[in-house]
Amino acid sequence: MPDRPLRADALRNRQRLLDAAVQAFSRVGAEVTLDRVAKEAGVGIGTLYRHFPTREALIEAAYRNELAKLCDAGPELLADRPAEAALRAWMDRFVDYLATKRGMADALRLAIASGANPYAHSRDRLLAALDDLLAAGVAAGTVRADVTAADVLASLSGVSLVAGEPDQRDQAGRLLDLLMDGLRHRQG
Repeated sequence: MPDRPLRADALRNRQRLLDAAVQAFSRVGAEVTLDRVAKEAGVGIGTLYRHFPTREALIEAAYRNELAKLCDAGPELLADRPAEAALRAWMDRFVDYLATKRGMADALRLAIASGANPYAHSRDRLLAALDDLLAAGVAAGTVRADVTAADVLASLSGVSLVAGEPDQRDQAGRLLDLLMDGLRHRQG
């Protein structure tokens, strides 16, 4: 029997569980109880287990959900701001995403140890999102055409590596501004 789509209330509960899991795993680490995650989401433990039968399934789904939010943000950002501003806003989201991933590191290692691969397709999705944002900037004439998404992703990862802690957010912003300066199309 094929999986039926989730009802609206079940979708809301699932999303609340994923958001609560990211927060709890980032704050407390892998040892956070699933009961605590359920309570923070405002649902019962049975609801959590209906959606995520194991701790590892919850961890992997929470990570993938954060990745999807980041990668899916490009079209939304491009719809309500110029391409260059959309790219810069996405960069901020990327730094936040990596900070969350860093906070969830122990939980993600637990999922990997159980045989899951939460990182499968992550790089491809990130590169596709960046390709779209860069292409929009090139089409608008505001972003250089000779820069690859892989180079920008490596640069963003470097910024997050050296200024990825919450108390370094101002420095990360300045570094992202420098990166944007390097990406701008120069005439002449």
